Amino acid sequence: MSVTQFIYGYLNEKPVNAFVIENTKGTKIQLLEKGATLDKIIIKDTNGDFVDILVGHEDLDGHVNRSDYQGVVVGQYANRIKDGKFSIDGKEYNVTLNEKGITSLHGGGEYSSAVWSSEVLSDNSVAFTYHSPDGKEGFPGNVDVKVTYTLTQNNDVELEYRAVSDKKTVINLTNHAYFNLNGYDSGDILSHTLKINADRYTPIDEVSIPTGDLPSVEGTPFDFREEKTIGRDIEEDFTQLKNGLGYDHNFCIADYDGTLKTAAIAKADKSGISMEVKTDLPGIQLYTGNFFDGTIKGKGGVPMTKRCAFCLETQVYPDTPNHPQWPGCTYDAGEEYVSKTVFSFDVD
Repeated sequence: MSVTQFIYGYLNEKPVNAFVIENTKGTKIQLLEKGATLDKIIIKDTNGDFVDILVGHEDLDGHVNRSDYQGVVVGQYANRIKDGKFSIDGKEYNVTLNEKGITSLHGGGEYSSAVWSSEVLSDNSVAFTYHSPDGKEGFPGNVDVKVTYTLTQNNDVELEYRAVSDKKTVINLTNHAYFNLNGYDSGDILSHTLKINADRYTPIDEVSIPTGDLPSVEGTPFDFREEKTIGRDIEEDFTQLKNGLGYDHNFCIADYDGTLKTAAIAKADKSGISMEVKTDLPGIQLYTGNFFDGTIKGKGGVPMTKRCAFCLETQVYPDTPNHPQWPGCTYDAGEEYVSKTVFSFDVD
């Protein structure tokens, strides 16, 4: 195992560092201080060739100026908050409306656009830290955040999140990696198979805010309890697919109890690479690259086209601060937020 460090680029004339962790199998992950980004996952496919399975950017300019959250850590509240409003103990907070001026998305982009501090912890682990000042993007509390990435010999990519605030606040962190298990330059992901351990999901309205219902996936295009291709039902005449322009929905993980559970398993049809996603959080967001239109070019100059990647973002449910009946996201001053997500890779 080894960690190497180099300067990835410069932002405001200050260096932004990258780190490459490699195990003895030749599997590598590349991490960036900007956004605490998971920038590359390079792994051997069924033919013995190494492929990068993350769709993203190849330089800092792309990450700064053309990003759609590729690989970044998002917070202070991942996903959406209706009208950018929520209350804690009767006090209303108004946070940044950065999506069409009507919703707050991914905490206003604060964590994802920041350059984090970094520390190499061992020969297979790197930590990133960030201080969010009280009132930033409207969220209460001085919040100190730490995200640790670890690559194991078994091709597990482990993400540990920790955060603590000096005021009662809401916290919901995730990584927004875009996966194409056939390789970033291999076209769409519609033939990938996917299984999601969820019997309910959170429907959304026309602006992607949860309605508050938690219906069964039974008999809908959202039933991934048995493995099926991502593309099998994605074009069905179904209101929820129209609202999201495809899958852009939270799935409620079955039998949630706060322990690490398998939330999803995805498999590529060409590379033979499979990925298991484990989390101790109650939800996972499936997003299928619905808004890409090919105008933005990523790694190798490859256009990012509709359905070229998928995301599986572990989380509490979207807009949870306005739905107290759902698994909570509010933390007292001094109470530590701790969560773990694991991406485990294998190849046929």
